[in-house]
Amino acid sequence: MFWYEDEIKHLEKQRQELTSQPKSLFYGSSSIRLWKNLKTDFSEYAPINLGFGGSTLAACTWFFDRVMSDYKPERLVVYAGDNDLGDGRHPEEVFLFFQQLATRAEKHFGLIPCYFISLKPSAARWHMADQFHFTNLIISAEVKNLPNWHWIDVYSAMLTADGKPNASYFLEDGLHLNPKGYQLWTAIVKNALSNS
Repeated sequence: MFWYEDEIKHLEKQRQELTSQPKSLFYGSSSIRLWKNLKTDFSEYAPINLGFGGSTLAACTWFFDRVMSDYKPERLVVYAGDNDLGDGRHPEEVFLFFQQLATRAEKHFGLIPCYFISLKPSAARWHMADQFHFTNLIISAEVKNLPNWHWIDVYSAMLTADGKPNASYFLEDGLHLNPKGYQLWTAIVKNALSNS
């Protein structure tokens, strides 16, 4: 996990420089980190971007206590797991990391509302679509058993009519979101936050 150290230190420095407490923590991989308009997109929720590039759900769990130190949020929003599968981990492993993350979140924050954004369907990893689908299936089933967790499905909204990843939501790498993709996510996530 040492290769994330610089980014974790950056997040710790960011926390030390805060002049007010954010109400919403957005945590996870580059899909969160690259969300340039997050602060304005969710201005009414007083958010902070705690994403770190290339992170896995395993790394998010590993660094949770360090990154979350001194925060007292009203809600937590998480996107991670995409890179775990890309690194060759199995859906069941990603599921276990989610369980560990949920346990840490409850220990740290109590039963605040927490949201897990489904893994997205990207062209770059479409050859692993079955694994992505199964990971979403088992984590969403677990979320239903947790009183304070909410499932946010972005997967189905990012597919074309023929069931393939919609290229209009992605950068040229076929993996990361473009502004249109973030507009879609903003609408879906806002809907989830306002209805829970």
